[in-house]
Amino acid sequence: MVALSWERTALPHDAALTRLLGVAAAAAAWFALVWAVPAIGSAFNEIGILRIAIHAVTLWGLWLGLGLSSVTPEERVRTWLAIALPLTLWLAAIWVFAAGGAFVPRPPVPGRPPIPRLPIAIFLPTIIALVLLLRSRRVTAILDAMPAHWLVGLQVYRVLGGFFLIYYARGLAPGVFALPAGIGDVTTGLLALPAAAYVATGTAWGRRIGITWNLLGLLDFVSAISLGAMSSPGPFQVFALDHPNVLIGTYPTVMIPAFAVPTSIVLHILSLRQLMRRARQSARTFTAA
Repeated sequence: MVALSWERTALPHDAALTRLLGVAAAAAAWFALVWAVPAIGSAFNEIGILRIAIHAVTLWGLWLGLGLSSVTPEERVRTWLAIALPLTLWLAAIWVFAAGGAFVPRPPVPGRPPIPRLPIAIFLPTIIALVLLLRSRRVTAILDAMPAHWLVGLQVYRVLGGFFLIYYARGLAPGVFALPAGIGDVTTGLLALPAAAYVATGTAWGRRIGITWNLLGLLDFVSAISLGAMSSPGPFQVFALDHPNVLIGTYPTVMIPAFAVPTSIVLHILSLRQLMRRARQSARTFTAA
């Protein structure tokens, strides 16, 4: 009971609240600017500045994580390249296909069932990446060495899902998809840094908060992907029949489900594995003591 009480008081509530308010203020200012000057948001999306920045930060975090593990300098470079190159090529391929209109949803043609290209772009790379990463001993070593709050705090970029709310307000996307997807993304992004602050304490309560946050983020994707499929032209459409969700498959918005969503799913799964391993290790240490 004493240990449990100490863990509760050790949680950084003030730091978490400060981070929450800081992210909320920055996001509100950004979306107010985008709403007032639509050309700014369009330019950022078209050029892909934020996508490139998030990609670069992810690879930088991987490099730092490798530096914390016990690998040699040569192994660090080889491992980083083994992950960074496929990830970058995947981003480039999705970008080319998206800009070429490969994921634009189309209504089914009698006798010619459509190929669900966007779901393939979401799930196939995700499954392949998770199989390879979760089976890799080197990745396991990186996760064991890397601070657990990194993978949580990194996804503060999810707050940019607020673009879906702007699309809805401008009549560009149906509310049945845009509202839950936008609210879910913004909520996950707003809570990323506060959750990371709790995880950084290394306490059992901090880990539970991190696990809960990861499950919340994954649940948001379950909702967004399902409602996206059911509101877009295609064999699964049952909603928004008078206002189909065409925007979700159109460049540059399609880069969110085609690349950002799979990347975030992988980060969530890796974070969950990391936190659960830490919890098991802590339980073994407590039992041995």
